[in-house]
Amino acid sequence: MTSRYRSGEAFQGLNSLAPRRRTVVKAAAASAVLAGPLVGALPARAAVGTPAFLHGVASGDPLPDGVLLWTRVTPTAEAAPGSGLGPDTEVSWVVARDRALTDVVAKGSLTATAASDHTVKADVRGLAPATDYWFRFSAGGADSPVARTRTAPAHDAPVTGLRFGVVSCSNWEAGYFAAYRHLAARGDLDAWLHLGDYIYEYKSGEYAARGKVVRPHAPANEIITLADYRTRHAEYKTDPDLQALHHKAPVIAIWDDHEFADNAWSGGAVNHTEGAEGTWTARKAAAKQAYFEWMPVRPAIEGTTYRRLRFGKLADLSLLDLRSFRSQQASSGSGSVDDPDRTITGRAQLDWLKAGLKASDTTWRLVGNSVMISPFVVGSLSADLLKPLAKLLGLPQEGLAVNTDQWDGYTDDRRELLAHLRSNAIGNTVFLTGDIHMAWANDVPVDAGTYPLSASAATEFVVTSLTSDNLDDIVKVPEGTVSAIASPVIRAANRHVHWVDTDRHGYGVLDITAERAQMDYYVLSDRTSQAATSAWTRSYRTRSGTQKVERTYDPV
Repeated sequence: MTSRYRSGEAFQGLNSLAPRRRTVVKAAAASAVLAGPLVGALPARAAVGTPAFLHGVASGDPLPDGVLLWTRVTPTAEAAPGSGLGPDTEVSWVVARDRALTDVVAKGSLTATAASDHTVKADVRGLAPATDYWFRFSAGGADSPVARTRTAPAHDAPVTGLRFGVVSCSNWEAGYFAAYRHLAARGDLDAWLHLGDYIYEYKSGEYAARGKVVRPHAPANEIITLADYRTRHAEYKTDPDLQALHHKAPVIAIWDDHEFADNAWSGGAVNHTEGAEGTWTARKAAAKQAYFEWMPVRPAIEGTTYRRLRFGKLADLSLLDLRSFRSQQASSGSGSVDDPDRTITGRAQLDWLKAGLKASDTTWRLVGNSVMISPFVVGSLSADLLKPLAKLLGLPQEGLAVNTDQWDGYTDDRRELLAHLRSNAIGNTVFLTGDIHMAWANDVPVDAGTYPLSASAATEFVVTSLTSDNLDDIVKVPEGTVSAIASPVIRAANRHVHWVDTDRHGYGVLDITAERAQMDYYVLSDRTSQAATSAWTRSYRTRSGTQKVERTYDPV
């Protein structure tokens, strides 16, 4: 595989449009093809004592000298995910410079136990920077698939190019993950970013594709317990397209609300009923434990997902956790969105982000951001669009206020961060965002009310959902119908928005050079089809030193 970069320590896995509340287009069992054969085959394999790697392998959080490797072994038939059953099983791993695994550079072994749901992680160090490696796990005579990973460039390497896949909002019941398949087929990604909602917590049928379940969730109930969260993560990891992408490049992931429950905040969630669904403290702990068991992510500060990775002198990437420390969402239309005592980041994380951005000596400062930071107001919409959009936002249908789940609901934190960028002349800051189920290309204005006369402090590329419903899905009209009407109105009321597509599903590819950061937006032909095709639709870039977005007419 051609490099886009120019220039054995191990530890075991750690012990919406949603129906109840919506964000702007966050309103509102393994697949039949894959799960049946796997479940049917497992007892036969277990009967002869052969473990199985039914959930693939993955890598993540690349460093210049290492990468985190992950797998889950099913040692016996009864050791299903979430069961708490199954014997301790030794799992060995090997890392090599070649796909045939003949040029071995590191190897080791771990013990998979029921206490970690038989997941294991190997944090492999001592590797060369900016290098492709291949790896495999083995247990009891069975081998996992061989997968590719890649280390980050050396800290001070003069990197000329980086390329990342960018995705969010992958709802199992709303469709197939063809976007992962198309990203895996590219063969040119240094890594891929998942910006949140890797899984969804709803019970089967509660949040599907225009109300239709494409493939049912497991478990069928809303996930609440540790066993539930483990089972749901396991279901996702049986998807062949998700496995294919994990086998091709390391992932860099953060969580948003649906890894916990819809509209989560530090003390609860809209989609959590204290008492009837246990305590929020217990549910949150279960969700976090399952996440770190099942994801190739290093637990970061205070057991969250905020952390920082570096890719030579070209870019660093600050990854945020905008759920663990945030204040409860303000009620729509209330003045409390401006309350300085309310926070989306928490004091420690905001100070960490500001310090990191100021100290950065890379050309680009990327921020992995789960909810949109750019301000958004609706303006004058026709009645037939006003009420559906209000429904998606979870706002009063007789008059729209801000979407308080985004940074719009925590304006003091946003003002402080943007003022910090301006006062310290911190340029080339690019927010990479998911959550909202629409594609956007935005300047991030210091004062949206006077923009473009006021300055832009940063830029933002927002990717749409892989499968989760967006505006045309909620209105139930053909794809592209609503966007043709709503997009011009949204842009007229938000002059910092260069483009918004309210209706389609897909992914992004971010390409970075010293001169510019460019996001290419791709859309899927049909999220409900396993054979969905992918097509490029738009590209936007920000040139170094400008803090502005502009359209470009060719993908990289």
